[in-house]
Formats: sequence, C-alpha cells, structure tokens
Amino acid sequence: MHARSSFISVLLVLFISFNAYPANAGDKITIDYTVSMEKPNTHYFHVVMQVSNYPGDNIELRLPDWTPGYYWIMNYAANISSFKAEAVKGESLQWEKTDKSTWKINKQGLQNLRIEYDVYAYRVSVADAYLDYGRAFISPTAVFMYPVGNTDQPCTVKIIPYSEWKSVCTGLDRVAGSVNTFRADNYDVLYDCPILAGNMKVLHFEVENIPYTLAVENPGNTDLEGFKNNLEKIIPVATGLIGDIPYKHYTFLIMDRGMGGLEHANSMAVYSRGNFFDRDNEEKNKGWMNFITHEFFHLYNVKRIRPAGLWPLDYNSENYTDMLWVSEGFTVYYEYIIMNRAGLLTVDDVLNYLGNTIRSYESIPGSRYQSATESSFDTWISFFNRSSNTQNATISYYDKGCALGMLLDLAIRKETDNEKSLDDVMRKLYFKYYRDLNRGFTGDEFRSECESMAGTSLDEIFDVYASSTGDIDYNKYLGYAGLQIDMEAEPVRGSYLGATTRTSGDETIITSVRRDSPAWNYGLSVDDVILQINGQPPADRSLGEILKHSSPGDTLHFRLKQRYFQRDISVVTDTLKSVSYRIYRLPDPDPIQQLILNDWIK
Repeated sequence: MHARSSFISVLLVLFISFNAYPANAGDKITIDYTVSMEKPNTHYFHVVMQVSNYPGDNIELRLPDWTPGYYWIMNYAANISSFKAEAVKGESLQWEKTDKSTWKINKQGLQNLRIEYDVYAYRVSVADAYLDYGRAFISPTAVFMYPVGNTDQPCTVKIIPYSEWKSVCTGLDRVAGSVNTFRADNYDVLYDCPILAGNMKVLHFEVENIPYTLAVENPGNTDLEGFKNNLEKIIPVATGLIGDIPYKHYTFLIMDRGMGGLEHANSMAVYSRGNFFDRDNEEKNKGWMNFITHEFFHLYNVKRIRPAGLWPLDYNSENYTDMLWVSEGFTVYYEYIIMNRAGLLTVDDVLNYLGNTIRSYESIPGSRYQSATESSFDTWISFFNRSSNTQNATISYYDKGCALGMLLDLAIRKETDNEKSLDDVMRKLYFKYYRDLNRGFTGDEFRSECESMAGTSLDEIFDVYASSTGDIDYNKYLGYAGLQIDMEAEPVRGSYLGATTRTSGDETIITSVRRDSPAWNYGLSVDDVILQINGQPPADRSLGEILKHSSPGDTLHFRLKQRYFQRDISVVTDTLKSVSYRIYRLPDPDPIQQLILNDWIK
C-alpha cells in the first residue's frame, strides 16, 4: 500500500517551498534508527528511521538481499510491512516500490523525514532476524534499509528492548552517554554487527588489554568459566599467527539451540546445542572449540584477507568468487592448527580431524565431478540448496579447501626447508592487500604469493587439485612431514547397495541413490516406496539389516511403487568397502621430515 498526501493546497505548497532550502555547507546527512519490540509474541520489530539533511527531491531506500558470509539470496524484503514515510511534522509523503527491495520516496524537496516499517522476525538463522520472548536477534541486513548511493554514511542505532530484558550486546561501538545506542561509521560496519537482546548471561574479560564480551542466551549447566579459559588460550594464538589485532573490542554472541555460526569483523553470532561446554566431556568440548576457533579466525580470513570478488560488497546481488576454498576451507584447516598451538588438541587429534575431513570429500561421488573452484563459484545455487543429488554432483569447499590448505602448507615447508609456511602467505595477504592496498586479492595474485613463498611452481596443487578433479597424491605431501594416509579400500561385512531410506508411517521410502552404485545401475530411484524386499514387507527387516546379513553378489528383489505405478526390480549387490583415511607416522623419518612435523603440529 502506498501512503500519499491527502490533498494539495496553496498552503501546503508554501509550506514545502519554505522548508526546501538547500542544506548549509556544514550540514551533514544524519541517519538514526530506533528498533523497538513491544510484543515479542508477534515476532515484529518496529523500525523508525530518521534522516536529516538529505538533499534532492527523492530518496531511495533499499533492503539488502543477503548477508556477507552467508552466500544465499535471502529476500529479506518479504518480511517488511506497514511501510510509511512522513515529513518531520507528520505529513505523509508519496512513495512507491521500484523493485522487490527498493522503496522510492518523493521528499517534495524536504531534507528531514521519518520512515517507519515493521520487520517480521521468526526464522532461526545466523543470517536472519528473530524475535520471541526468549531473545531478539537482529541480523542487520534483514532489518536496516540503506539510502541508495550513500552506504558510506555513518548512522546510529538505538535499541529499545522488551521491558523484561536487561541486556543488549553487539560489536557496534556504544554512543557515550546514551542507553543502548550504538554507532557505525558506514553501512559495511552496520551490516557486519549483529545485535542480541534478552536476559543473557554476560561475562567480560580481557586478553592482551583488549576487552571481550561473552553473551550467552541460555547457559543452563554450561561451564562458562571453563569455556572462557579456553577462549583466553585460542585468542592470542589466532591473533599472533597474523601479528596484528584489527579491532578495539570483540563480542561473542551465543544463542540457544540451533545450527550454524557466522563470522564478523569484531564479533561472532553462533547457535549452541544447549550445554555446549561440559567440564566432564573433553571430546564434546574439542568439537565446540573447533567451531568457535573457526568463526574467530574468520576475522582475518574472509573479513580482511578477502578475495576480490567479495570486496567491495554488493548487498543486492550475488558476489561471485571461485576462492571460497581458501576463505572457508583454509579456515577449517587453521581451526585445527590454532587449537593445537593453544594446547587444546594433540598431534593425534589434529591428524584425526584432518583425516576425517579428507574422508568427507573423498568418499562422495561429487569429488569426481566438481572442483574446489567450481564449488566456490556455485555456492549461490548449491550450498543451501541441498537435494537427493547433492553428493552425486557437488563437493564442499570446506572439506577440499582444508585438504588443499594442508597440501600448500606442507609443500611450502618442504621447498624452503621449513623456513616458510602457509602462515607466511596468510600474513602477506593480510598486510599487503588488506592493510596496504585496501582491497581483495585475485586468484592469480593468491597463487603468485604462494609460489613466491615456496620459491617454485605449485602447478599440481592449483591446476590439478584446486581447479580440476584430479586424484590427490596425499602421501607425496604428507611424506614431507614423515606421515602417510591409509587409502586402501578394505571389504567389510555385508553387501553394498548404494541407497538410503527413511520410514514415514508404514512406508519405507528411498531418500538417495549413490551414483554408479548397484541401486543406481539397476534402476532404483529417489522417492521410490519399497513395498517388498525378497517378497517380504521391508518393515519385517530393515534394509540395513538385510544388507548386513547378505553377501556380495546376492540378488535382492524389490517391489516398488514409483508415483502411481508399481515396478519389480532385481539388484545384484556389490562388495561393501571402507577406507579409513587414517593419517599415521612413518617409522623412521629423516631429520627434515621430523623438523617439519614438529614445527607444523606441536
């Protein structure tokens, strides 16, 4: 619905003419937001945006379509309602939507105006807004419209929390002397600082004289002191790896049950799974700290060490890069390295995590069909768009990127007799491209920096492994550190079909069919309903039990319902094999192998 002036009169024309004088030379555009949430049960934020000294006859306001780090078009504008624009004295201003995310307002020459709108916020995501009686989470891209062409403008945000809440936490700087009011130097800063309000448990601590805030929505029985102690271990290791701390304060926002986390330049927003740190569960704690270390190291790798395709940011269209295998995959690699250097992972822990990550990549058919660079570029259409065919056609740039980070690190160490490493490349990217040139790096520049550091060509890694789907010679590179990986496929008990199922009521339904498996080759399909296996209803014996107690070469007779018709299909099973991808030490490493291993993993 468009709000319009109710009438035009001589008096109104005179009023507008009187107020439409040009801004004084010293007048600066000011933009102030106020966000309230009086009824959390409605899941609506109410936003008031006040704009002063804005020149011209019109102003275009736009809501982003995605949030950096979460490579998916979100269509936030679908959650906007009750939009209206007014002059300062309350007169309605004409406006129209010019595309799905843009509101164009006829200011009638006025420089000061007030915009109001509501945001429906009820999606559990680190990239979207959420509001109920437990918390308010503001992902800024989902809530704050920006003036088109003026994203370099500073702005302030005032949060009026629900009356029963006591805390508001964010990475934004506070406005001195004001309650729950924050400022951002520009919209890149605003959009990079999520806001959490509620009755969180809030801890404050310092590391190397820099203040940190830990805000936990529902800590339950979580050992927060133990968690804080671990943070105090990983922070100096991660920042020491680069050698520069680019923030004045840092905030950890930890919400209740959910999935995922998102990095920011001086904060992180993550979901937990209830009691996320348990003094009596070391393995659980390691997994959680790996996750936190990953998001923390992103303050360098992706927020500042950034591919050119992600700098500057376009908030209303896909930002393409084929380098996410570096931005995300290397961050997986470094979460293990940093955790080890902080004393929280043993050598065997790191090798196990690396082996498991390699298994995740190597064990899916997609590893033969999509490269790391292709996976990076196609993230906008595939990463959050999972289907029954995902593992047959795609890979995760997280997994393969981690493996490639390991290969590059070991190659550089070997070629320089352990004088240089991937750490030196990351520092070079940070200081040269971020600090000095204030821009992202291209793929060619990244390769050049790696090869310059190694003092030799790294064609195999970049051309065969990163940009293609060639088989990776892991043992060649692991051998530089006196290690090997077990890639032998060993037969295990039972037989192999290549299909997975789920039960829905009384039906057993095929949920995936692995490429080139017996199920694939003999004609089974996703969404087939299994009526019988060898003449018996599948409920009598699960498919897994049948395969476990059969032998390779056995024939399974399926009666299937495919949509509205039935089919009988016989499938000859194959040998079920397993590869451990266990990384282990060679018995007699030479001195340089031992030197590399000891310096690489502590």
